[in-house]
Amino acid sequence: MNAIYILWLRQLKRHVRSRARLIGSLGQPLLFMVALGFGFGPIYQKAGGGNYIQFLAPGIISMAILFSGMFAGIEVIWDRQFGFLKETLVAPVSRTAIMVGRTMGGATVALIQGTIVLLMALAVGFRPVSWVFVPLAILFMFLVGFLFTALGTALGSVLEDMQGFQIIMNFLIMPIFFLSGALFPLAGVPRGIAIAATVDPLAYGVDGLRAMLSGNAHFGIAVDLAVLVAGTLVALALGAKLFSRIQV
Repeated sequence: MNAIYILWLRQLKRHVRSRARLIGSLGQPLLFMVALGFGFGPIYQKAGGGNYIQFLAPGIISMAILFSGMFAGIEVIWDRQFGFLKETLVAPVSRTAIMVGRTMGGATVALIQGTIVLLMALAVGFRPVSWVFVPLAILFMFLVGFLFTALGTALGSVLEDMQGFQIIMNFLIMPIFFLSGALFPLAGVPRGIAIAATVDPLAYGVDGLRAMLSGNAHFGIAVDLAVLVAGTLVALALGAKLFSRIQV
């Protein structure tokens, strides 16, 4: 347990020290929130959807967590190429503990970035339906971060170079985001998109976060929480298995 804590703290310090990266990663969520929130806001309101910022903010928070978590996991490739991973693996600690510690560190950073995006959303006009549910929203944020950091670690464990990352970016991360209902309501969408959203783990994170912050849920809070917890356990088990097979 002490090894996991030390690795979590080490991973956390590593990301927090990279202030340029931490700040730079906030540019895209801010752009989405301002451009889409105010650009499509009048259209969304005329269609009877209400305040688009209220709908959009949980989705953009989830986007920031998704990208941060996946990037933290795929850093395994970078560490392998420059020898940093070998230094960690020679420590007298099980590879499962190393993987869990790295994942917790990446998930914590993702949570921090999601919280910053939440503060940015407040600055542009978003207001939670009730501040009482904000701690539960933070729980959903952490689960999303943990799930996708573990998934990123699993992918980073099987990829051998950064060129493969572009494939992951185009064929996995972006579809996960756009099909999650982060930008549009899932009610009434074509059947194909509805099915894709049902198997998209981020959709449950967006839905749970939206339920806590905006008071609207598509799947239901209990379903959101159950799927996220189950998905996190599966991703963690898969990541631990693949990480244990890394050859450096």
